[in-house]
Amino acid sequence: MNYSRIALLGGGGFIGSYIAERLAEQDVALTIPTRQRERQKQQLIVLPQTELVETNLHDPQALAQLLQGHDAVVSMVGILHGSRRAFEHAHVELVEKIIEACKQQGIRRLVHISALGAATNGPSDYQQTKGLAEERIKSSGLDWTILRPSVVFGVGDSFLNLFAGLLNRLPLLPLAGAHTRFAPVWADDVARAVVACLHNPLTIHQRLDLTGPRTYTLAELVGYVGRLTAHPRPVIPLLRPGWHCYKPP
Repeated sequence: MNYSRIALLGGGGFIGSYIAERLAEQDVALTIPTRQRERQKQQLIVLPQTELVETNLHDPQALAQLLQGHDAVVSMVGILHGSRRAFEHAHVELVEKIIEACKQQGIRRLVHISALGAATNGPSDYQQTKGLAEERIKSSGLDWTILRPSVVFGVGDSFLNLFAGLLNRLPLLPLAGAHTRFAPVWADDVARAVVACLHNPLTIHQRLDLTGPRTYTLAELVGYVGRLTAHPRPVIPLLRPGWHCYKPP
């Protein structure tokens, strides 16, 4: 790795914490911006050569000041819920500000965490705005790499842990999209991919999909979570003719 100082934008979140740990192992100085330093410092401030800076990334002047003196940027700021305007603000406008701040500070290297299925003509505001952000990055002139993970799981995730909580409370689980297929990827594998990209210049101007080794239906994943947590529950797929009950093995 030829970078001595890296800014990790979104490093205070679930995936960001894994990436921060892996980057901290690389003997680089790491800057993680946050709006709630006191809330996140216990988890991240213990990492070597890591500085938490309380700032507002959406303020172009504050962002440019934050990135001053850095060699590379890893960005992953995103939201899962909200209005179309909220998605555009978080996914598109912030990426545009990051690109501009990188150019102002002479930073060439940008690794961006997008999402599998991101596309400007995708079926949801989330996918469309993630796709728009990718287009902005691809035309930025920077040395970019875009990583597109599938559903990410790990300690503190908002996917499998959500179902674990529901299975603990409910006698059965009505489930929309029960037959939707996923190839979940472990958060630490995403973190290792970020480090690998920063090490390997061949990943510049590449868009890489990150998936796990096995594909599951959502119902199968819920059944798996039920077995792991000792709360197996019948799953009722919704929005299918002739509802039927999926009983976890």
